[in-house]
Amino acid sequence: MKNGASFTFHDLAPGEESFRDAVLTGLGRATKRIPCKFFYDARGSALFEEICRLPEYYPTRTEIAILEDYSTDIAAQIGPHCRLIEFGSGGSQKVRILLQALDRPAAYVPVDISREHLRDAAISLAEDFPSVPVIAVCADYTRPFRLPPLPGAGGKRIGFFPGSTIGNFEPEAAVAFLTNYARILGAGGEMLVGVDLKKDTDILEAAYNDRAGVTAAFNLNLLERVNRELDGDLDIDRFEHLALYSDAEGRVEIYARSLADQSARIAGQRFYFAKDELVHTEYSYKYSVGEFRALAARAGFRPVDTWTDPAELFSVHYFRLR
Repeated sequence: MKNGASFTFHDLAPGEESFRDAVLTGLGRATKRIPCKFFYDARGSALFEEICRLPEYYPTRTEIAILEDYSTDIAAQIGPHCRLIEFGSGGSQKVRILLQALDRPAAYVPVDISREHLRDAAISLAEDFPSVPVIAVCADYTRPFRLPPLPGAGGKRIGFFPGSTIGNFEPEAAVAFLTNYARILGAGGEMLVGVDLKKDTDILEAAYNDRAGVTAAFNLNLLERVNRELDGDLDIDRFEHLALYSDAEGRVEIYARSLADQSARIAGQRFYFAKDELVHTEYSYKYSVGEFRALAARAGFRPVDTWTDPAELFSVHYFRLR
């Protein structure tokens, strides 16, 4: 590590749900499913990075543009000496925009379940921002956990949850997640969260059905992962990617659809798939500004400000705990 960088690592030893158990349980249900958190093996992560560069996929570049355009306003709301806590920090890329704008932040706390990825990203950021103590916490941020002591006792605790990941939770689960978030931030806590907005169906469906087929490859890689890791014999060519927007539910629904009556053996068990049967892999909920404010209010947050892009594709919300 470069001289002057401040980095500490706290491993809370989070338990990870077994991929094997999730697949066997999910495919054994009447409505088959595999949780979307299992998209991100090495191949899936590389494909998602490619998705973020696609012309049809607006969320990543639009959120970055909002953060860049309004970083001064956001920093003014946050104030000096904050403790910035990022839930599901991943590569800690977007937070760099905030750290460049903030007034003498007291600490940056990336929280993620992936130990090695978290450690590498946190060390890199600590080297690039040597004046900011980086306190990495390996934990399952979707469940209650305890933060270590943080420097800067007088500064606010600010939660940062970019990327529209909140949309992967069904609404009741999103409220539960934000309620847990509120407990961790504590009295006086504030939150900055990225939320994808409702918009024209054609734009939404194009974003999840790109012409290059990268999103399809990303989705079907989940079945390929089953074959690689669980001794599966799924015929990938007999499944297709399906993504559609449900206006009634306000969400993009993503599935792998079976193209024929077929069966496959996975981890020693036999599963049957009817022609046109769907394996659910992801929901991505979209909200109006008012809808998301109402949802956050149920978890104890009140709106302070909201920033959007000129086309109103995406939003970044700033909340304060009541």
